[in-house]
Amino acid sequence: MATIRDVAEKAGVSLATVSHVINNTRYVSDSVRDKVIESMEIVGYRPNALARSLRRGKTLSIGLILPDSSNPFFAEVGRVIEDEAFRQGYSVVLCNTEGSGEKESHYVKVLTEKQVDGIIFLAEGDRSEPLELLMDQRMAVVLVDEEVPDYKTAVDTVVTNNYDGGFRATEHLIQLGHKNIACITGPSPITLSAQRVNGYYDALKKHGLDNDEAFVVKGDFHQESGYNQTRSLLSLQNRPTAIFACNDLMAMGALRAAYDMGLSVPRDLSIIGFDDISFAAFTIPPLSTISQPKDELGILAVQLLIDRMTNNQHVFQQICLDTRLVVRDSCGAAMKNRK
Repeated sequence: MATIRDVAEKAGVSLATVSHVINNTRYVSDSVRDKVIESMEIVGYRPNALARSLRRGKTLSIGLILPDSSNPFFAEVGRVIEDEAFRQGYSVVLCNTEGSGEKESHYVKVLTEKQVDGIIFLAEGDRSEPLELLMDQRMAVVLVDEEVPDYKTAVDTVVTNNYDGGFRATEHLIQLGHKNIACITGPSPITLSAQRVNGYYDALKKHGLDNDEAFVVKGDFHQESGYNQTRSLLSLQNRPTAIFACNDLMAMGALRAAYDMGLSVPRDLSIIGFDDISFAAFTIPPLSTISQPKDELGILAVQLLIDRMTNNQHVFQQICLDTRLVVRDSCGAAMKNRK
């Protein structure tokens, strides 16, 4: 197998010069760069990927930044993005930030140094700093599942109508006769969480129901917060008869809390989630939820990115996709004369 030393010897340059050509870390004259690329092809140093990509100024790779790969929603959207990118001839470099702004900024620098052709960013909250870095690098970027207000018209975005989803979830519970409906929110800095909660409030208002602030509790999109907040809600003297959890993982935590407290779902408590992750159909009972169009989100993200990489002059697009109510067995009619 050819090595970088073989390339340097063939081209008559130093190892450092070959490294600078490969990584684009320092200026190298066009004549020397062409000689290095030609030598890479001659000695067989990754000719099918690196050398050809250097010649055309593209690596045929894209970066994918996920906030939490352990969250099935992000994992499922990420899989669609990878499949579609592969179909379009691109490789995907995956970075998992665990919701850390510091990690996001670090991975943005890593991906730009690796000269990916573009980045798909599943943001979680207002991530202006890493986006500013990407804008400075003139990197093609697509935001998925989150809007960053300062960049709303300066970057391509594909999101779900989270407000409408929160409204649909709450109205479904109201139509089942529930009046005491609690909401487990996501983290407050996250726009999509606020939109879902606004939908919850407006559905209550539309149907003339009071907004009891004791019924609105903060979660973090993980099962444990859904579990703990549900136990707190069910300990209230005037406890809720239904819970809208702003994602499926928290709804699953709510299911477990109800079970541990000896309550039957949906007889004693109705629970609805948001996302429609693959696990939602296999809980006990199967979870009613708001379905996000994960396939559309992923496919559109790749298509928008490729459009931006090939034509950086057209107007930035903001695409909002509809949600869908999925009725399973975790929601039932409110019991009358509840004590």
